[in-house]
Amino acid sequence: MRFKIGYRTIKTAIGVLVATAISQALQLDSFGSAAVITILCISVTRKNSLRVSWHRFAACLLGMILSMGIFELLGYTPIVLGLFMVLFIPFVVALRLSLGIVTSSVIVLHIYTHANATVDLFVNELLLVVIGIGTALLMNLYMPSSERQLRVFKKQIEQNFSLILYEFSTYIRKGDSEWIGAEISDTVRLLDESKNLAIRERNNQILKEEDQYFHYFQMREKQFEILERLMPFITTIHGSVSQSENLADFLEELSKAVSPTNHVPYFLGQLEKMRETFKEMELPTTREEFEVRSALAYIMHELQQYLLIKDSLWNEKKDTNVKKRAF
Repeated sequence: MRFKIGYRTIKTAIGVLVATAISQALQLDSFGSAAVITILCISVTRKNSLRVSWHRFAACLLGMILSMGIFELLGYTPIVLGLFMVLFIPFVVALRLSLGIVTSSVIVLHIYTHANATVDLFVNELLLVVIGIGTALLMNLYMPSSERQLRVFKKQIEQNFSLILYEFSTYIRKGDSEWIGAEISDTVRLLDESKNLAIRERNNQILKEEDQYFHYFQMREKQFEILERLMPFITTIHGSVSQSENLADFLEELSKAVSPTNHVPYFLGQLEKMRETFKEMELPTTREEFEVRSALAYIMHELQQYLLIKDSLWNEKKDTNVKKRAF
């Protein structure tokens, strides 16, 4: 059995210690509940922590006010408690505070157990909520950066792209390849993991608005879809016509330029030259040559889209930098 203590476990343990110590030092009734609230409010990201904390605080405050009024009016009996929960839970859900149902239920049960709604009880429960949520927010200030892992994902994806493009060029030249395509499935996994991690990193930035990694991996995902579409067309060429060698050279050169650097204008220019060369050629005389030429035209169109996807990311970066300088 694998035993692992993660950063979230450590934060939770420290939060429980702090919340319990504070509420116990203030001699609050049911001081352990502050620790329970802290556990419930520890989150994976800072933004989620703020959202969860607000839900729990608002739901607890409503629960205290409504339960005290209803219990004092109808009595502290199991039937009244059940009736209150039947009405309270849908009410909280309707207010979009559903994440606070569990926490508020704990507070409501304290009030029910005490069986006497007083100002002191209200203050006691409010302090438990504030200490529990406040401690959790304090613990959630620390979130480990995923920057290093994101850079690793970025490098691995670029290496896979480079190899895939190179193998495309090799197949066109030789008409055969020993490549088994392992990078295809590996890239699918890397893109999925990297996007999820980028989203988590984005949600840990409260004041920062940049989503550079998320946009980058989204761009690579769109490009990868094009590479997948190209595969069946690449296999129809394998050096059948003279133009295929030009395409193989282009793909090999493109494979060496897979990086965050913007080489798009150069490669778009190369594609345009290839198109002009094709236009000057005589029309195909056989069915096979016609099909190959059609496949080449389609491949060049898709490669153009592949490049334009990256170019759009660079334009977005440029616009963002201009806006930043303007302010």
